[in-house]
Amino acid sequence: MKIKRIETFTTQYVGFVRITDEEGRQGTGQVSTYNSDITSSVLHRQVAPYVLGVPFDDIDVLTDRVIEREHKFPGSYMKRALGGLDTAIWDLRGKLAGQPVVSLLGGTPGKLRAYASSMKRDITPAAEAERFRRLQGQFGFDAFKFRVAAEYGHDVDEWPGRTEDIIPTIRKALGDKAALLVDANSGFSPRRAIEVGALLKDNGIEHFEEPCLYWELEQTKEVTDALDIAVTGGEQDCEIQTWRRMIEMRAVDIVQPDILYLGGISRTLRVCAMARAAGLPVTPHSANLGLVTLFTMHLLRAIEGAGKYLEFSIEGPDYYPWQEGLFVKSPYTVENGMVAVSDEPGWGIEVDPEWLAKSSYQMSEAA
Repeated sequence: MKIKRIETFTTQYVGFVRITDEEGRQGTGQVSTYNSDITSSVLHRQVAPYVLGVPFDDIDVLTDRVIEREHKFPGSYMKRALGGLDTAIWDLRGKLAGQPVVSLLGGTPGKLRAYASSMKRDITPAAEAERFRRLQGQFGFDAFKFRVAAEYGHDVDEWPGRTEDIIPTIRKALGDKAALLVDANSGFSPRRAIEVGALLKDNGIEHFEEPCLYWELEQTKEVTDALDIAVTGGEQDCEIQTWRRMIEMRAVDIVQPDILYLGGISRTLRVCAMARAAGLPVTPHSANLGLVTLFTMHLLRAIEGAGKYLEFSIEGPDYYPWQEGLFVKSPYTVENGMVAVSDEPGWGIEVDPEWLAKSSYQMSEAA
């Protein structure tokens, strides 16, 4: 099978990819969110020339070929573009086999426990606690993640005292049975992260995400070694070599690749294999309701060493207006704190034709 055509349908915030093989069969994927228009241009200019008219039976060979040919342009945009190609190929594979992607990966359709993931820092602790209680009653969530520190704050909080306030406030509001996670988004120095970690432990918080500058792996390892709660990270990292080093040095207790930041399902499976060999669980980053969360659902139902949760964003149109109107039927329904992977072929989704008609269109085709 060879790729004959690559099409993209894009806004600034989200971009879908459609591939067509030589027999006219199609698969749909997505480049990573934000600056998706730029990412789609990278896909057409720097990825398409090396994959059009080329067999795609081995995605790793295909993506490695692109990376090697475009070796002067490593980094995030290239991997975000490859993520769109990779996920479209997996969709096509599933449709040809008449199976969901999860089955192609060796798993089965079914349910996953989700944690309600807040993206907000400009919310008061009391308001966040009230929001969590409402979601607990409405959707049955029993696990929640909230934000501490200021993003890349260098020990500066969103406002003075917020971190010390929100941790016990959320615990008191939700009670002892709720699982609680926090994300610092590279906000702390190791010294300050260790101080906060003690407060997290006292309040039964089990997951401390990206406590220090993510590219300073030694800083994160210092925190990991000092604390006996799980320190997690990796969402930003898109190079396999970085992942290998992170895992070998055990900089974190739980690895959190983002499928679309990293370059797709196939590259993420490489990280999962390294994590499995090291005995580290995998709880991927999936912080919006584009397709990254659906991709992650299929992955988690298939891999050995999957973490306990799926990250599930609780932010609606007030925070992510671009999420509205993407699909004919949403793949995301939460009941009793669980979401479900369907048995429909491929990803089992259809992008809304009205959304496609309003998007910016590009096409690359084999000669």
